[in-house]
Amino acid sequence: MRPDLVALNPLCPKIMGISKAVGIAGTALLVTSVGLWKIGLRIVAVPFLATSTIAYIVTVASHNSINIPWILGKNSKGRFPLWSNVLFGPFLVLARVYATVKRHMRKEAVYDMITEGLYLGGWPFMLKHLPPGDPSVIDCTCELPRSDFVPTNEYLCVPTWDTRAPAISQIEFAARWACEKRAKGKPVYVHCAFGHGRSACVMCAVLVALGIAENWKDAENIIREKRRIKMNAVHRKTLEDWIRDYH
Repeated sequence: MRPDLVALNPLCPKIMGISKAVGIAGTALLVTSVGLWKIGLRIVAVPFLATSTIAYIVTVASHNSINIPWILGKNSKGRFPLWSNVLFGPFLVLARVYATVKRHMRKEAVYDMITEGLYLGGWPFMLKHLPPGDPSVIDCTCELPRSDFVPTNEYLCVPTWDTRAPAISQIEFAARWACEKRAKGKPVYVHCAFGHGRSACVMCAVLVALGIAENWKDAENIIREKRRIKMNAVHRKTLEDWIRDYH
């Protein structure tokens, strides 16, 4: 089979991404709960069983062939409703802890300037993580909240699972939104959890829409000159579809 077709196979390990990681964690939690149940620690086993169930729900919902980030309930203001915090609380908390801890472990900058007025990076959970100039923010995460210091009128939520890509209609809307902000002289910050995949995908579209790059491949090269990114086959296929339908 051709390498590009293998890469786009939903069962390909590189495409499984978050589904594989969360699925493995869910299985470990399930095995732990069964073990605790067998030795009589049933009360202790229940939280492990409940968390493993949540993990399996996320595993299915984030699979590339299903891909329903709205299941977490993140709204246009970057907030999670009460039902989401109750149902998916363990996953949402772990996502924030993971992003925070890994940020401190990484040696890379939180963000990088790709070109004048355009920044790409990770989740800004502290004010110092925002680029200068009070930027408008495009948030490409579905699992992390908008920080209070990011004003809602300068915020666009494009909820996307890690290792996945937004719908092409969302990419087009985000690119046009960024163009409008840049036309007003506002800097734009596009971020996901770490600024490597889904946000890089959207930034490619922004660069093309602004006329800075001729196509998404040129845009990817421009970004790579400024920041280490990890776009995968899903991101590239989505950008191809976006170019075909909108440009």
